[in-house]
Amino acid sequence: MHERMRWLMSITMAAGLTMGTVNAERAAGTRATRTAGVDQPANGVPVPLWPAGAPNAVGAEPVDVPTLTPYLPASPVSTGTSVIVFPGGGYANLAMDHEGEQVAEWFNSLGVTAFVVKYRLGPRYRHPSMLLDGQRAVRYVRLLAAELKLRADRIGIMGFSAGGHLASTVATHIGDEQPGAADPIDRVSARPDFLILGYPVISLDQPYAHKGSRERLLGPSPDEALVRDLSNENAVTARTPPTFLFHTDDDAGVPPENSVAFYLALKKAGVPAEMHIYQHGRHGVGLAPTDPVLSTWPARLADWLHVRELLPAAGASTAGESRR
Repeated sequence: MHERMRWLMSITMAAGLTMGTVNAERAAGTRATRTAGVDQPANGVPVPLWPAGAPNAVGAEPVDVPTLTPYLPASPVSTGTSVIVFPGGGYANLAMDHEGEQVAEWFNSLGVTAFVVKYRLGPRYRHPSMLLDGQRAVRYVRLLAAELKLRADRIGIMGFSAGGHLASTVATHIGDEQPGAADPIDRVSARPDFLILGYPVISLDQPYAHKGSRERLLGPSPDEALVRDLSNENAVTARTPPTFLFHTDDDAGVPPENSVAFYLALKKAGVPAEMHIYQHGRHGVGLAPTDPVLSTWPARLADWLHVRELLPAAGASTAGESRR
């Protein structure tokens, strides 16, 4: 058995679940259909978030084309819950494997549909291009939820490192519905229903900022008011969705105070939150398959998804209402 699949099975069983058939229907359909004039993505096939060109695009190269790639679980175990994943990379590159595809496959093992976003990067792009890409991904999935047999009120987002900054920005700088918009995607909300953050960049201000992420996102001499606004611990409100966070105390790249500050802001705003800070572990571990302790974080996340009723209890129907 492939080592990755063996490990996915072990952590899924640790979460009290059965593996089912991960990716059993991968590549079962490769032809996109259309809903309200919008392409419905096929399994494993990237689709442009803006087929006619992204706003603020400076060219038409692959780096100028943000995409969304779906990873669909075997339909018999689908829960109707979905997660949109933003890989990390300091807003300079994207860790599409260990913070993208591998994580999507793990969600599939739980019956959760996953989508991995390729968003635009600095220094070629600056804010708000990345935020627009993130909001567009949420709107895209919500518009197509019924066609994909997903719950429109069970759409979560997850981000790692700088992808965690983007996810937390989408969750705190909420793109509301635009009922009169010409583009049908813009007529639905970009507010995620839950948020998952792995060793996230949260603050862009001193003393815990990841300077590289800040400079690539905002440039070398950003406006102080914008730095404060995009230090997302300052932007949490009661509308910020319930959040799960994990970090490590050893993290020298993005200090754990980033997660702590966001958690405390969530508590102050009355938003349900759960945080796990592991003593050891480097930055950028993804699912941490080689660390017997840190690799338990996916099981803790699965527990939280159960508590939030985003995964069904053993033997229960998947049609129950989720907690909001």
